[in-house]
Amino acid sequence: MLATAPRPELAPIRLARRMARMPPSAVREILKVAEQPDVLSFAGGLPAPELFPVEAIAEAHAEVLAREGRAALQYSTTEGFGPLREWVAARLARRGIRVGTDQVLITNGSQQGIDLVARVLLDPGDVVAVESPSYLAALQTFSGCEATFAPVASDDHGMDVDDLARVFAARPPRLVYLVPEFQNPKGTTLSRERRTALLQLCQAHRVPVLEDNPYGELRFRGEAPPPLAALDDAGVVIHLGTFSKTLAPGMRLGWLVGPRDLVRSITIAKQAADLHTATLAQRAAAALLARFDYDAHLAVLRKTYGERCVAMLDALGRHLPAGTRWTRPDGGLFVWAELPAGLRADDLFADALREKVAFVPGSAFFPDTPRYETLRLNYSNRPPELIEEGIARLGRVVARRLD
Repeated sequence: MLATAPRPELAPIRLARRMARMPPSAVREILKVAEQPDVLSFAGGLPAPELFPVEAIAEAHAEVLAREGRAALQYSTTEGFGPLREWVAARLARRGIRVGTDQVLITNGSQQGIDLVARVLLDPGDVVAVESPSYLAALQTFSGCEATFAPVASDDHGMDVDDLARVFAARPPRLVYLVPEFQNPKGTTLSRERRTALLQLCQAHRVPVLEDNPYGELRFRGEAPPPLAALDDAGVVIHLGTFSKTLAPGMRLGWLVGPRDLVRSITIAKQAADLHTATLAQRAAAALLARFDYDAHLAVLRKTYGERCVAMLDALGRHLPAGTRWTRPDGGLFVWAELPAGLRADDLFADALREKVAFVPGSAFFPDTPRYETLRLNYSNRPPELIEEGIARLGRVVARRLD
């Protein structure tokens, strides 16, 4: 055989400059090591898989394939399957969001809605006002569009609208992004008074608001304030929703609603992104919702998640040392905790994995200066007895660091 010369090392393919502003998701990277069978993980924002309506979803797919299989496997319209859009519009009307079916765009989860809005509204260097801390994947998306962040302070009542007014006075943003109900990562809810003040500010400046609402159906305590979209009479709110937290994330079905002209432009951007959301999944979801007791299913989710949230809050009180603080959500999937002074959640992560428990350090959720004493805990994915054991393990890790 003829010997071949060693191949010279190849230069890496040059990436677009915007990729330097788009780090990998800390949550996705953590899940690679945290979701091991023997680890009690509170890291992912995962709904409880035992509550997925698997049989009903399977029956809906079988029904659609048997009844309209060729249409369900064909290309479809970018806007989405008509009956599913009608269902979304009717469901939103129950919360005071009055939109026509032509204002509903079906998306690949609400995450695609964030991406499409960013593509349509943001030029490089534009300012996006976001809560500090904020949803990590939204920060990734805006970074990929080369936006500049204007961090807005938040507390137990959500985004601080007085601080948002300060941002507007310095340089009005191109977009305001927030999760008003059971915010990711903090689990907090924007108060009714702040919703009104935020809308008045954004309407006066004609600045669009992206209201991301993946958790609104998961309230297990208290009375729900109206969505921003229900209070908006000036056409500045774009509202996102999803079936990922209520049916199953693997279906990848969400929706976007907003002013007609803006939805039309966002639809054009979706044409360029993926042509349309999966036809089979949309038709199966519509068939499911036509005969499935969705509200009864939601009642089970709310009861289960409420019990698990209480279990986590009680366990934190028993096992975490004095000086630790945490939020008390009324719904959603997350509790946000702050460790005693001098401790860094990032430093605790490796210790926690050795103790077979996992969380997400909070530093990744900040658009500006990280706060290393913070962490996010998910309670929806574990039963109460495992929540108790996992928080006990975490408490031992924190206690050893303090000692």
